[in-house]
Amino acid sequence: MINDFMMQVGMMAPIIQAPMAGGVTTVELISAVSENGGLGSLGAAYLTPEVIRVTAQAIRARTDRPFAINLFVGGQEREPTNAQIDFTSDILEPWAQAYGIEAPGAPGPGIALDRQLEVVLDVAPRVFSFTFGMASPELLRACRSRGILTMGTATTVEEVKALTEAGVDSVCVQGMEAGGHRGTFLRPFEESMFGVLALTSMAVQATSLPVVAAGGLMTGGAIRAVLDLGASAASMGTAFMLCEEAGTSMAHRYMLALEKPRPTVITRAFSGRPARGIINRFHEQISAVQHLCVPFPALNDMTRDIRRAAANAGDPEALSLWAGQAYPLARDMPAASLMAVLLDEAKWFGA
Repeated sequence: MINDFMMQVGMMAPIIQAPMAGGVTTVELISAVSENGGLGSLGAAYLTPEVIRVTAQAIRARTDRPFAINLFVGGQEREPTNAQIDFTSDILEPWAQAYGIEAPGAPGPGIALDRQLEVVLDVAPRVFSFTFGMASPELLRACRSRGILTMGTATTVEEVKALTEAGVDSVCVQGMEAGGHRGTFLRPFEESMFGVLALTSMAVQATSLPVVAAGGLMTGGAIRAVLDLGASAASMGTAFMLCEEAGTSMAHRYMLALEKPRPTVITRAFSGRPARGIINRFHEQISAVQHLCVPFPALNDMTRDIRRAAANAGDPEALSLWAGQAYPLARDMPAASLMAVLLDEAKWFGA
C-alpha cells in the first residue's frame, strides 16, 4: 500500500535510487527510476553549481516525475598540514607514475557548498537529501518555503533524534552494510556501526518521521523486510550500479560481477573518510598509513587523477570500488526492468 511518505513525495513504488556521488547517478538512471515509480537521486556533492543546474534541467526534460538532489553538508575534519600534504604526495607518487601522470600536489579549495545550495534551492527538486552532518535551520526553512522535502542521513538512533529535532521531513538510516561513505556525524564511525534491520527497527521507534532504510538492500525480499519493520521506503545504490543507464566505469562493473567476489572493506585510503568498497591493491598498500595522509576531502582531491587514470586504463586496482556488502546480488539489466523485478519480488501491488 502506498504510504503517506510516498504520497507526499509523489512515488508509486517504495524504492529510492541512492545518490551515489562521482558520476554513477546519470540523467538516464535518475529519470528511468523516477519514471518507473521510484525516486531517482542525483549525487551532486562533487558537481559545480552550473553542472547541478544543467543536470536538473536535463532530468526534467526526460521526466516530469519527482527526483532528489543530494549534497555533503559536513565531513571536513580539519585543514591538512604541509607535512601531511608532502607525505601524501610521496605515498601517491608511485601510483601516479604507474599511470603516466604527475604526482598530486596540494589539494584544491573544493566546491563551495553555499553556491551548490543556492542552485538546489533555485531548481527545487522534490527532495533535498544530505549526509555527513546537519543542515542548518536556515536551509531547512528555505527548503520548506520552496516546497522541497528534506531528508537527513543517520547511522545511529542518536543521529535520528538529532535530525528529528532539527526539523527534517524524513530520515534515511544507513546500515553498516551500505556501500560508499559512512554518513556518521555525531560519534566516531567505529561506534556507529549498526546493521540496517536493527537500525531501522530502532529508528521507527525513535521518531515519528518517515524512515527510509539503506544498506545492502539488493532484492525485493530485502525491500519487503524493511517495509515490514516500519520503513516507508528502501534506498538502494549498489543494486543499480550494473544497470546500463548507470555511469559505473567498465572496471568497476567488472569487479561487481566477479565470479569469485572479493570482500568489501571500510577504508579511508581513497578519500580520507570511512567508506565501504571492494578490496583492491590501492587499499592494501595505503591503508596502513591512511591515518597519516591528508584528511577528507583533501585526500579525495589528491587521489582523483589517479582514480581517473585507472578508470581510463580499465584497471580496478586503484579505483574506489564503492559497493555494499551484498554486491554479488547486483543484476545487469535496464533500470526499468530492475524496478519491475524488485517490485515483483517484494510483492508490491501499490494502492
